[in-house]
Amino acid sequence: METQRGGGGSVDLDDTRLEALDPQPLLTRDYETRPSLVYERLRQQHGPVAPVDLLGVPAWLVLGYRESLQVLQNDDAWPKGLENWRARSEGRVPADWPLGPSLEVNHILIQGGPGYRPLRTAWDVALKPFQDPRHPQAKRLKGAVTAYADELITLVGQGGATGLADLSAQFSRPLPLMVASHLLGFPGSQGDDALMDMWRVLDAGPDAEAALERLLATLAELAALKLQKPGDDFPSYLLAAHPDLSLDHLARELFMLLGMTSDHVGILISNTVVEVISGEGSVRASLSAGMVRETMNRVVMRKPPLVNFVPRFAAEDTPLGNYTIRAGDPVWVSPGAAHADPLFAGHVASGTTISTRAHLSWGAGPRQCPARELASTVAAAGVGRLFERFDHLDLALPADQLPWRSSPFMRGLRSLPVRYELAAAPAGPPADGPAPEVAAEVLPDPSARQRSSLWRYLTGLIRGGR
Repeated sequence: METQRGGGGSVDLDDTRLEALDPQPLLTRDYETRPSLVYERLRQQHGPVAPVDLLGVPAWLVLGYRESLQVLQNDDAWPKGLENWRARSEGRVPADWPLGPSLEVNHILIQGGPGYRPLRTAWDVALKPFQDPRHPQAKRLKGAVTAYADELITLVGQGGATGLADLSAQFSRPLPLMVASHLLGFPGSQGDDALMDMWRVLDAGPDAEAALERLLATLAELAALKLQKPGDDFPSYLLAAHPDLSLDHLARELFMLLGMTSDHVGILISNTVVEVISGEGSVRASLSAGMVRETMNRVVMRKPPLVNFVPRFAAEDTPLGNYTIRAGDPVWVSPGAAHADPLFAGHVASGTTISTRAHLSWGAGPRQCPARELASTVAAAGVGRLFERFDHLDLALPADQLPWRSSPFMRGLRSLPVRYELAAAPAGPPADGPAPEVAAEVLPDPSARQRSSLWRYLTGLIRGGR
């Protein structure tokens, strides 16, 4: 029996099984408020890979940077796909497990097996027009982001040229949802009910299950519409690249795009805003110099929106860290923990606006996020426009008192209260921003906005003084 001493003591590489370790719950109050402390405690006790309890289900959490790369870069040894999960196949995952619904919606983020490669190829083809800056659709998308950002900022300004606002609820969260609606090709504001349901699903409240059913039904209707009348949008491009997709399968892929671009990008926008407002003068200077992307890189290293990736599974018994991971065991890579690994953190210079791009916020290896450039573009354009339209933005709470919300996957601010002062007159579109006809094309007419459930919600925030 081989034994190795790691960060937390002696563990058996051959005989230790996940089920016998009695792992401690990961999602505690400490995890919600200070996840870095939880990661460090696990690292000290177990080394770079630790057993944890995820709402009643045992799993391995990968804390080490090197070990994370080992898993992410070898899709054969560590495949995705719930069919590879031994405990699930043996009926040991509770039917009412809270994370079950989000993992059972089988889409590109979850899927394994031979169907993944053609699906990923189709995703790359469908996203290219929006991610390649030379393509007209990418230019139109950037114009749409600026137009939506201006619309949201103007709505905030209805509460006064100076005042208080919650930039999370009034800007960071709705902006990527509006952009996602544009990508999906929803006519006018018809997708707003779907966007509100996406929020309900992401917030995992008591109405999340019903919202998910409505959302998937709405996306299936949209998929059927695009099959009959293709347009210059993501669903049409995906169908053209993968014509064998069923409408049900296409709806699941659209759900993935809507969910990931909305929550991930919204958190990234909020975190970057906090970094700029509360950072040193060099951070503000870098933003004014056009280095929004570098500021975002530093943000995702220290506060990645996606703190734990969806699970992979050991294809066979494999040593990882101080343990042997048994075939079929679930393995969750944690970029949030990996970025705090001294092996990674020790090589990131402090006090500089230039950051490393070796972070894992978008994954690594063959399954790196296909929409990373799209998400970065939306976040950067939104943050840039925000600081162009406001003369002053200050946090209404100390940075260390901002309220956070954590889930097994994401970590972001519950709210971002700020004191603001709008510029004396709305700034004109940036040199590479939208032509006036682009804004006229992407924005619904005012009467449609007034009927929109999303707009009624956002207007209510102003009237409520929140």
